[in-house]
Amino acid sequence: MTETRTCEFDHNNNPKKNTRSTEELKDGFSGLPYSGVEDGLSGLPCFGVDNDKGGILEDGFSGLPCSGVEDGLSRLPCFGVEDDKGGILEDGFAEKGKKKRRICEMGRLSDALVVLGSDIMLMILSCLDARSVALCLLVSCGWRAVASSDKIWSSKCEELWQGKTHLPRIAKVNDLSKLAVYSLSIMDGKRKRIRKEDLYDHVWEFHFTEAAPEYWRMLDPYWNGTGRPLRRYFLPDGSQTAEPDDKIWGGHESCYSIVTSVLADGKIRAHYVRINRWPPMYVTRKEDWSWEISNNFCTYRSVPDADKKDGTGPLFLLR
Repeated sequence: MTETRTCEFDHNNNPKKNTRSTEELKDGFSGLPYSGVEDGLSGLPCFGVDNDKGGILEDGFSGLPCSGVEDGLSRLPCFGVEDDKGGILEDGFAEKGKKKRRICEMGRLSDALVVLGSDIMLMILSCLDARSVALCLLVSCGWRAVASSDKIWSSKCEELWQGKTHLPRIAKVNDLSKLAVYSLSIMDGKRKRIRKEDLYDHVWEFHFTEAAPEYWRMLDPYWNGTGRPLRRYFLPDGSQTAEPDDKIWGGHESCYSIVTSVLADGKIRAHYVRINRWPPMYVTRKEDWSWEISNNFCTYRSVPDADKKDGTGPLFLLR
């Protein structure tokens, strides 16, 4: 015997009879198509995917262990390595490893250094400008070994020094590589802070400016056109001299000092050369690496001396 219970009412207070039996409620699948095959575990019917109208099969996998990543195809759970009983994931990793090795091998074979060899690459890099060769230093260790060769940077140094008024003393150190010499030469050429070595290593041409008194200008060959510009000499002991026939100098004594005012953050606030008690002479660095110190009344310019064997200026760089 089956027992029938009423559990719902319509709006007219007429009870609806529940026509499903307790046996029908027990299996939970009444009214659904049945494949005729049981799952062998609980006696539940086994459905085909095409008949899964309510997503029952899809929900049935929610209790399986999942690594948190779906496969993107059937929304089936993705198992961790510890659940990989058949070695599926292991085979996948091996295939990915082989693919990466193939890509690396293809990249190695497409490397110009591997294909052409170091000798030919050395010839090619020698034809590039210094900036391009410097970028080649960043490619790999093999490229750096070739791109840092002294054979390349010796010619680059000569190109850099061409037309320069002074060559830095630090660039003449024999134990340095040519790449280091090139870099240090660039750094020294950008240096704005004059040092005592810069003053006494060079000969300085001197002339008055237009703002100077006319009497002084008339004694200056720069203005009256009677000869080459006057010259001044800074000595290591802090004194300054002139040539014996210098009418402006007059044989008087003078001394010089370099004044540099630095802020707390290391930036230079003021930088100038003072001769005796005359107005400060402010420093300018030219593109040809020459120096100029000047005020409203006179100007000093360093005479070119790039032929000096040991170079000029300080051995250690400062800003």
